[in-house]
Amino acid sequence: MRVSVIGCSGAGKTTFGTALAARLGISFVELDAIFHQPGWTELPADEFRARVREKIAGDAWVVDGNYAAVRPIVLERATTVAWLDYSRPRVMQQVIRRSVSRTITRRELWNGNREDARNWLKPDHPIRWAWAQHGRKREEYAARLAEPLYEALEVCRFRTPQEAGAWLESI
Repeated sequence: MRVSVIGCSGAGKTTFGTALAARLGISFVELDAIFHQPGWTELPADEFRARVREKIAGDAWVVDGNYAAVRPIVLERATTVAWLDYSRPRVMQQVIRRSVSRTITRRELWNGNREDARNWLKPDHPIRWAWAQHGRKREEYAARLAEPLYEALEVCRFRTPQEAGAWLESI
């Protein structure tokens, strides 16, 4: 099984993907951990693509993330897409709670990076991004996954965490 977990920022892709990979006993690949280098430096696109190709060369994995630079690489190898398509209020509740928790605990995210409340108002911060992009991303994912190129993919679209949890339990 090769699963691409997609959804809006804050939907819970990492939590879901980690649980799915553990349940299946396969590797978990978090695209944020590859892309965000120390000091929040972004990995150049060609190097990002090369590292992702390396990580998904095997026969079984779970990848979480939506990066356009590597989307074709991931989807051409995936067998399944798990789409966490939750409502905007649900996503906002989760992304705000996550950001507050990360800021308070100062937990390391990737490569020494930590959440900083001073960044919450930046346009690319997950809180603002999730609010601004929720509807657009929902339409974009639906259109993309309906393309003939992806007709062989099993697409599991979950509208609530309960639906996603039930599917996970059925695995």
